[in-house]
Amino acid sequence: MLFAVRMTVVLPPDMDPELRTSLLAAEKEYAQKLQHSGEWLHLWRCAGQYANLSVFEVSDNDRLNELLWDLPLFPYMDITVTPLARHPSAVG
Repeated sequence: MLFAVRMTVVLPPDMDPELRTSLLAAEKEYAQKLQHSGEWLHLWRCAGQYANLSVFEVSDNDRLNELLWDLPLFPYMDITVTPLARHPSAVG
């Protein structure tokens, strides 16, 4: 199943700098692991925002939920999930 996922990150301004650095490093490592596994197909930055638009290909809703909840930055994210279906006019 394909899902478009928009993630907006809102870190507290008074967050401990060491915690911030640690969380960002863990997030990068986790995201790259999922990209290498083939479940996180696309990761695009939303220009001018601390947000991304991603495409996931996973077995079902529960798997996507598991992946998102395991994001190190999950507690600081506003996430919108859109299930995707093939469009009949798409070329390829």
